Amino acid sequence: MTDDVLIVGAGPTGLTLALDLARRGVAVRVVDKSAAHPRTSRAKGPNPRSLEILADLGVADEVLDAGSAPLPMRVYRDHRPVAETDPWADAAPTPAARFDRPWLIAQWRLEEILRARLAGHGVHVELGREVVGLAEGADGAYVDVTFAGGSQGRAERARYVVGCDGAHSSVRKLLGITFDGTTAEDQVMVSGDVELDHEELDHVGLGRDRWHQWFDEDGAVMLCPIPGTRTGWWFQAGPERDEQGRPLAPTLDGFRRLLTRHTGLPGHHLSRAELLSTYRVNVRMADRYRVGRVLLAGDAAHVHAIAGGLGMNTGIQDAFNLGWKLGQVLAGQAEAALLDTYEEERLPVAAWTLDLASDRLRATLEAIREPGGNLSSAMTPETAGLGIGYRWSSLADTKAGAGANTDAGAEAGTGTGAGTGAGAEAKTAPGGPRPGDRAPDALCRDAATGERTHLYGTFAGPHTTVLGFGPASTAVLREVAAYGAGVRACRVYGAREEHGTAEPGAVVDDQGHAAAAYGIGAGGSGLVVIRPDHHVGVVDPAGDPASVREYLRRLHGAPGMVDAVR
Repeated sequence: MTDDVLIVGAGPTGLTLALDLARRGVAVRVVDKSAAHPRTSRAKGPNPRSLEILADLGVADEVLDAGSAPLPMRVYRDHRPVAETDPWADAAPTPAARFDRPWLIAQWRLEEILRARLAGHGVHVELGREVVGLAEGADGAYVDVTFAGGSQGRAERARYVVGCDGAHSSVRKLLGITFDGTTAEDQVMVSGDVELDHEELDHVGLGRDRWHQWFDEDGAVMLCPIPGTRTGWWFQAGPERDEQGRPLAPTLDGFRRLLTRHTGLPGHHLSRAELLSTYRVNVRMADRYRVGRVLLAGDAAHVHAIAGGLGMNTGIQDAFNLGWKLGQVLAGQAEAALLDTYEEERLPVAAWTLDLASDRLRATLEAIREPGGNLSSAMTPETAGLGIGYRWSSLADTKAGAGANTDAGAEAGTGTGAGTGAGAEAKTAPGGPRPGDRAPDALCRDAATGERTHLYGTFAGPHTTVLGFGPASTAVLREVAAYGAGVRACRVYGAREEHGTAEPGAVVDDQGHAAAAYGIGAGGSGLVVIRPDHHVGVVDPAGDPASVREYLRRLHGAPGMVDAVR
């Protein structure tokens, strides 16, 4: 038996990819070398862009319920509180973005939620399965995968393999892909999940409604409550050092000593410590994301400074970019060359992310040297992920096969990196998004029921969306129906337009948010194609159907094309 896709690694990246593929009907397997699912809390949670992705996958509400909003930060010096700040105090949802802040949730809990949704598709993570060999089949149509402890000479087959197996990725090493970069040996942090006596903490005013941060001249301790637990905390600190100044390995007793030194609390109030680890700042990136039928995603492809909380989020966003492309190729609706756009789009984003995280780390280290300085310096509008776009991509141009702009990566994170590359000549609407940009959301009304709805509700699911503004778009939207479930047509009616016979799925832009977001003037017409990963493919303010037809053919083949797995 040959699987469509074998995913190696069952962290958030691998689970996001598996869930996106499973809902497309792809035969997907997920393997992980660990003997058991982790119960530790590495990443602190999704950022706004990742929350949009989780909403599309149908799990955002459960994630929100299981976690908590980010907490205000209370800063101490010499055991005394010296400042308090809430980096998200002024944040608020906008019509273009439902999620206005990151969300705190233990990584193990997020993984539980994703695994449960995946199980609903009949897919279960296979534990204790370590990949030790990869070889492309003789006809180039599959990959032979060898597992540790497997029968000698016997391999299992998959049409594609995706390595989501972390910074020490076995898949990346088997492919011989370089992982160049640097390790800052002098920038060291110890961390773990700990339990603290909550009654004693309440007695001294260290409530679970704050992220407590002690920054002293000789080190630091940070304590953030883990949502969904009564006594669990994320513990991060500067390490203890030996007489030569070398960092000591983290231990329960060491954590107790650090707690007492920086907070003044008796060490015995710290009763448990798990996932003790030493973190050094690694800034590394793979030079390729694809070798034939094997691809990389998440930490297997890039690692960077912890500042800004971008690690898990970049992996989730890698997976969402790759999932629909694998789905289209496996369904026989797109050529395998579509997979080249995964590296084309995401590698520059990784390079930008490495730079951003390093910059935020420098800013944070500078800030905490002064009393009252805190981790809020790590947070900027860029770390929300909502500005990431792919204007340089060949998919940001309606001309099939257009080349990529190799200079685009420098501005990947702001969505403004089109330069003179592929997307530069694409049609755009004044004030609206350009091809490659993240598609803005908009609050509208369902044309049939009158209930409030979001455009992102229309985008959600494994399909491309075509928005049609104005009466002139109606004929094109009828053509779109010939593509079946793979393409969804959405007529956007203006507030004054008659919509009594509106098509199924149509919305009324009663407050003008959608027209404003997409640069369509009052009473104007236009067509916008939204990729399955919420990025704009085509913007045609004139409503010319030719560019829409060409783009849909590139992603979905001819209308009514019969699926044929490649």
